[in-house]
Amino acid sequence: MQKRKLTVAVLAGLLTASLMAGSGNATTMSSITSDSIKDKQNQISQAEDQREKLEDLMTDIKAVKKELESQRKNLKKYLAQLDQNLEVIQGKIAELELLIKEKEADIVKTEAELAAALVTEENQYESMKACIQMMYEQGEYYYLDLILNGGSIADLLNRIDYAEQLSRYNNTKLEEYILNRELIEYCKMQLDAEKVVLDEAKSGVESEKGALEELIDEKSKQITAYETDINNKEKAIREYEEEIREQDELIEALEAAVEEERKQILKDNGLVLEYDGGAFKFPVAKYTRVSSQFGWRLHPTLGVDKFHNGVDLASPSGTAIYAAYDGVVVAAAYGATMGNYVMINHGAGLYTIYMHASKLYVSTGDIVARGDTIAAVGSTGRSTGPHLHFGVRLNGEYVSPKDYISY
Repeated sequence: MQKRKLTVAVLAGLLTASLMAGSGNATTMSSITSDSIKDKQNQISQAEDQREKLEDLMTDIKAVKKELESQRKNLKKYLAQLDQNLEVIQGKIAELELLIKEKEADIVKTEAELAAALVTEENQYESMKACIQMMYEQGEYYYLDLILNGGSIADLLNRIDYAEQLSRYNNTKLEEYILNRELIEYCKMQLDAEKVVLDEAKSGVESEKGALEELIDEKSKQITAYETDINNKEKAIREYEEEIREQDELIEALEAAVEEERKQILKDNGLVLEYDGGAFKFPVAKYTRVSSQFGWRLHPTLGVDKFHNGVDLASPSGTAIYAAYDGVVVAAAYGATMGNYVMINHGAGLYTIYMHASKLYVSTGDIVARGDTIAAVGSTGRSTGPHLHFGVRLNGEYVSPKDYISY
């Protein structure tokens, strides 16, 4: 009788030990359900859909060039059309880079889920192995022995209930083990699918950057060919001067409109934006060199002296352009010579202008703080390579940016 009571105690202890062994992974194991498997299947399907859409996202550079051919006779129209293509490609690059970040985060998460599932599998395996070993050691009649050797009816009922619990527990653990094994396989499949999307997105970024550079090179060749052609020389100079005059008139008109608005605000409530003399932030996140200084210079293709009203900071396409100081966006638009540009009013007659952007992140009327990202470097407008043309105007005149930033 003492030996039988000891057997029951051992079995109860072993069941408790099994439960305790699984308790450390209770959250993980209880969360492994058919819904977990369905979730993985959906994520794999999403990754496959993303891969298919990547093919549609790629630019057909030959088709773009063919479309541009019809505009070549009119340089202004040609540049405007080409700039639209550059903006589309830059948008695709941004979309692909966002997908790359997403996939990298998804892969980290899936790898963590896979690692947790593998740990759970190991614990489940050890628990089942211990149970099988115990059943083997007890012999094939231990369930019968457990039930029939009760001392009373109540004891017998307790033993039957215990045997049923033990059986249910073992069945549940087996089902959890099978589900967990299935989850592991789907985690591996998801990882494979996500890595394929990641690799193809990275390849896509390189392809789109290649397309971007190819179009910028083509643009540079067309501008240079047009402006250096002896037959077009005088016409090109006149066109350039006319475009710069239009640019200056636009900027002066914007300043005049701001002045009228300032007067109205002052009249209404006394509020006015005033530059407080603080230090400017350097306007680009990174740059390779100053490609053109402020002041009089020999124009690189026209071959005549022209006044350069800002500083050109050569920088890779897509590089962040920062607001140099707090202010209000006066304009965020496209111009024939300026390309995509932003103009900011800092108060006290001080303005900054950012030209040739590939993408604008602000709109007219936005309030910006020093260091806010307002655009991305590009080569739109009358530009032969990616750079930021940074201009500073004080009381209606261009002044040297060196008075405000060091470069």
